[in-house]
Amino acid sequence: MPAAYPIAILASGRGSNLAALIDAQRTASLPIDIVLVAGDKAHAPALRLAEEAGLSTLALDPAGYATRAEFDADLFARIAEHAPRLIVLAGFMRILDASVLEPWVGRVINIHPSLLPLYRGLRTHERAIAAGDAMHGASVHYVTSELDGGPVIAQASLAIAADATPATLAAELLPLEHRLLAACVELIAEQRVALDDNVVRYDGSALSAPLRLGPDGTLETSA
Repeated sequence: MPAAYPIAILASGRGSNLAALIDAQRTASLPIDIVLVAGDKAHAPALRLAEEAGLSTLALDPAGYATRAEFDADLFARIAEHAPRLIVLAGFMRILDASVLEPWVGRVINIHPSLLPLYRGLRTHERAIAAGDAMHGASVHYVTSELDGGPVIAQASLAIAADATPATLAAELLPLEHRLLAACVELIAEQRVALDDNVVRYDGSALSAPLRLGPDGTLETSA
């Protein structure tokens, strides 16, 4: 049986996507080993979840660094000590310094609550409703120096109800986010998805469109 794929997770908030990955590791439904959970807020619930699961944690305070680049350089140096093959941003609310990120491009993914390239940044649910969109969703993408602009691996979508609010839309989307992130991590761990010269490759072929989350929780190519 192949060794579990080592990943590190960065989180700033409540950690719901982190919790889903912890559950997947615990039940062995994902071939992963979470070697570190790190964040920029010592009191973040995500770090408490990780501690309760017996995982290694790290909290660094950005206020203790002169620049964003210095913080990011120290953070990634400490992450490197745990030798992850993949870093997952799961609600990590910081923009990473481009020079620090550059050596890691292709080994860092992020989950974002919109159908990218729509609604990069914050307040995505509110913006989708305000625009009168019929559909909303979440995207998992490789992280580059462009905010929420890296190549998209896969997406999950749902219809926006006529009476939707940002809160109800967020709650409806969250379970899809969990399944989407786990499915993407699984494909990367199985070496079926990779970034090659800024192009996402799936089973060796370049994707012309993001994979889609199917009803059974697996990823499939777009029709």
